[in-house]
Amino acid sequence: MAASVLGIPRGVVSGIAPRARVIAYKGLGNLGGFTSDLAAALDQAVADGVDVINYSIGGGASGPGADEIAFLFADDAGVFVATSAGNSGPGAATLGNPGTMPWMTTVGASTQNRTFQGSASSSDGWEFFGASLTGGTSELSLVDSEDAGSELCIPGELDPLEVGGKIVLCRRGALARVDKSYAVLLAGGAGMILYNANDGQSQVTDIHWVPSVHINNTDGVVIKGYIDAAGSAAIAQVNGGEKTFVDAPYMASFSSRGQNPVSPDIIKPDITAPGVNILAGHSPFPDPGSVPGELFQAISGTSMSSPHIAGVFALLKQVHPDWSPAMAKSALMTTAYQDVMKEDGATPADPFDFGAGHLNVQGPVNKGSAFQPGLVYDAGLFEYAAYTCGEDFGVFTPGSCAFLESIGVPSDPSDLNLASIAVDGLAGAQTVQRTVTSVAPGNRTWTVSVDAPPGYSVQVEPSSFTLKTGETATYYVTITNDSAPSDEWRFGSLTWTEKNRNYSARSPIAVSAALFSAPAEIAGSGESGSASFNVSFGYTGSYSAAAHGLEPATVTSDNVVQDPDLNFDPTDGFSNQHQFSLAGAAYFRVAMPPEATEADADLDIFVYDPTGTLVASSTSGGTDELVEILLPMDGTWSVFVHGWQTPGGDSDYDMYSWAISATPGGNMSVDSAPTSASIGTTETIDVSWTGATASEWHLGAVSHTGDVGLMGLTLVDVDNR
Repeated sequence: MAASVLGIPRGVVSGIAPRARVIAYKGLGNLGGFTSDLAAALDQAVADGVDVINYSIGGGASGPGADEIAFLFADDAGVFVATSAGNSGPGAATLGNPGTMPWMTTVGASTQNRTFQGSASSSDGWEFFGASLTGGTSELSLVDSEDAGSELCIPGELDPLEVGGKIVLCRRGALARVDKSYAVLLAGGAGMILYNANDGQSQVTDIHWVPSVHINNTDGVVIKGYIDAAGSAAIAQVNGGEKTFVDAPYMASFSSRGQNPVSPDIIKPDITAPGVNILAGHSPFPDPGSVPGELFQAISGTSMSSPHIAGVFALLKQVHPDWSPAMAKSALMTTAYQDVMKEDGATPADPFDFGAGHLNVQGPVNKGSAFQPGLVYDAGLFEYAAYTCGEDFGVFTPGSCAFLESIGVPSDPSDLNLASIAVDGLAGAQTVQRTVTSVAPGNRTWTVSVDAPPGYSVQVEPSSFTLKTGETATYYVTITNDSAPSDEWRFGSLTWTEKNRNYSARSPIAVSAALFSAPAEIAGSGESGSASFNVSFGYTGSYSAAAHGLEPATVTSDNVVQDPDLNFDPTDGFSNQHQFSLAGAAYFRVAMPPEATEADADLDIFVYDPTGTLVASSTSGGTDELVEILLPMDGTWSVFVHGWQTPGGDSDYDMYSWAISATPGGNMSVDSAPTSASIGTTETIDVSWTGATASEWHLGAVSHTGDVGLMGLTLVDVDNR
């Protein structure tokens, strides 16, 4: 179909799977929506018999909620699902839900080699290129928006006397990019040069209200200096965008990155696909603030890259209707390519940027393509359910978890049968397992090759196997820390190659070492009681364990009102502020479990440190909130409870908080523990307590101290309510 934007022909567009039939389910509105509606839409889609779901929706990182569980059962029904990784990059651990879940195919965004490039130029001797989808202007007077009343070009704040009939230099940030061109339009401006806040940000082709070009920060600063020097004599013109070809792919600066903030032992995203300046459909009746009347746009986001994967899934489903969703995801991952740069264009991307690599479909007749991957990794409901048991998400009953354990389904997230391998907190050595299934014709012999993460050795057993079509083989990967530092992720890969080299299946490896490994938390009950847990060591040297607490919860009871716009703002009166004075604490926790408020309420928690910086939040679907701060700074901390959803207009709540002292002491004791550490060994620690008052919720900690000082805590949760 021929695509035209703002009256300018921009080429021909076609879907990845142009003959697929598409149906849309509405689960959100202009103000957002409810998780229950999203789950209902997903369940209905599955009931209607869809083959593939694209889900360009996301939120904060947390354990599985209703929509994630709906996706789990969609997977069990054989539905292939692609979801966007999120647009909160390029910082580490910026992935959000549902893309954190292993049963999802989570897609990052990277650039493509086609873009629409324009420029800002001046007869005074300069020209800078950037993204543009609009037409151009003649040479006109040029003004800096900072001199016209609003550096960020906020609508209504630009002075029409300064801006009228001129081109305006606007700085990116704080509000939508198209709102800035709208601000220029409102003030009577004739064009806009939009420059990034830093050179790492992508240049984006928006449908702007006035002729516009989007350039990088360095060039924008040069233009800003030119205006300062030339004053009222500054002149420029916008040269409208033309289709051009550029080096690619780079990771988009906005693409959310790993590590996985929910499950560090699961690499996310899984794959990357084009998501920058994608020529696509546009509603002629958009939300207020967007240019109306347009049927096409060139748009960016992981919401654009995810549909690429969904379209390929439709093609795979047609060729392999008997494949499970995990097999289809595996086929895309093991055949991906890794020649991708980070957003700076100079540094090679890594698995926390792109997962297994960039989508590399090729054709159905090509051996080694996504349609003929040779080997696949499969997983289903039992494997994913065991994963939720291992992560203690509470999705399945204890009895179900015990059943899965009894039949040998592994619950360690590192052992989940994915086409990627991650181990977080490796203390010494760890062995993980994977099972592959042959989908290649005939009898094939496979041999493994390993690119070990720097500082580690990797041993694979067996190192080769022979499989007929449909046969499986289980292999074991032992990763040993030889010299890698703790708390630093390092990357490698392993690749199974078929004897005749017609097929190869590559899996990324991500490993982070730790000085020790122990449970983050154990549970107990009773006014008096005991518990045991194991600690493994990744070093040789001194070690001691000490008991801190138990401390009864401080219960804060209050009432919060509904926030009409659902957006958290600590100053708008729709959040309650609670302050805590902390001094000498090793650990601070705030919790609001579902029973702490009325049914159907959805309250969220936001935590600010003594400097007034937002350092943590919990925004789970429904009210099930938890924030943890290790070694909080001394001073007054502020905790805000936000009324995102309060049935009836307001909701009562109980908020639980604990501050665990960094100084050992209290009614809990360490009864036995090792007195030294030896790399690769595992020892047992026994603890006991008395005086944990009935009807109260208590929390304590066992500190682990070695040659470097405090290495971490194991929390002891004694809930006697």
